[in-house]
Amino acid sequence: MKLFSYSNGQRTGLACERAGVWLDLSEVDPTLPSDMAELLQDPAWKARIGHDADRARPLDLAGVRHLAPVRRGEKILCVGLNYLPHVSESPYPVPTYPVFFPRFASSLIAHNEPLVRPKLSSDFDYEGELAVVIGTGGRHISKEDALSHVAGYTIFNEGSVRDYQFKAPQWTMGKNFDNSGACGPWLVTADELPEGASGLHLETRVNGNVEQSARTDEMIFSVADLIAIASAVMTLKPGDMIVSGTPAGVGFGKKPPVYLKAGDLCEVSIEGLGTLRNKVEDERI
Repeated sequence: MKLFSYSNGQRTGLACERAGVWLDLSEVDPTLPSDMAELLQDPAWKARIGHDADRARPLDLAGVRHLAPVRRGEKILCVGLNYLPHVSESPYPVPTYPVFFPRFASSLIAHNEPLVRPKLSSDFDYEGELAVVIGTGGRHISKEDALSHVAGYTIFNEGSVRDYQFKAPQWTMGKNFDNSGACGPWLVTADELPEGASGLHLETRVNGNVEQSARTDEMIFSVADLIAIASAVMTLKPGDMIVSGTPAGVGFGKKPPVYLKAGDLCEVSIEGLGTLRNKVEDERI
C-alpha cells in the first residue's frame, strides 16, 4: 500500500492507492493524521486505513501538493559509508560499525519542492538513499526481529553541503542546512516490498544523467542490522526514520568534484517506491 500525505489549500490529508487510484482517506475521516509519525502511534493504523479506504472517493489531484510523508518523527538517523564503492570514493576506511549521524526535520522538503543551495557554499551534493520508517518502537531489538518493527519505506535525497560537512570530524552541520534534503514522494508499506527492502535498484539522475546506480542488497549493514544496532543505544519510536546510506557516484567523488547548481533537476528512483523529484534553487536571503 502507498500512503500519500498531501495539502490542498488550507487542508492537509492522507490518501492511499488502490488499483492505481488515490483514495482520499481524510475526506471520510477528518481526524486521520496526515503525518505518518502521528498515524503510527495508533497500533491499529492499518485496520483504520483499510476501513476508511472502503468508503473513500478518489482524491481530486487538482491543486494538491506533496508533503513529506514523515514530518514530526522524533529521530532521523542517517548512515554514512554504507556501500563499499562509496567508501572507496571517500577519504575514510571501511566501517566496522555504522556511521550514524542526525538529520533534523527543518532540513527537509517534499517531492516537487525546491532543494535550496545555501548562499554560504557552492559545494552542494546529492545522495540518493532508502529510508526506513519505524512502525513499532522498541529497545534492544534483535536482528532477527528487527524487520517486524518496520512500517514502510520511502525515498531520501540527503543533500550535503560538503565543505561544511568536513569542517569538523562529525558531519552534522553540513547535513542540516534548511531545505537541503528531500523525502517522499510517499510511504510504501513493508508488505509491498522484498524482506528488508533488499535487492531494489536505486538510481540518482541529475538533469537526466545517471549519477548513482546500485542495489540495496549491496549495503554493508542491512536494514535489520541498522535497526538492531541503533536500538541497542536508544529506544526507537513509531515515525523514527533510519536513512540507510548512499551508493557511489556522488558529486564529491568525481575528479574534479561536480556539484548541484540552480536549475538542476535531481531525481532519485528506487524500484517499487517510485521517484523523488526536486529542482535546485539558490538561497534567496
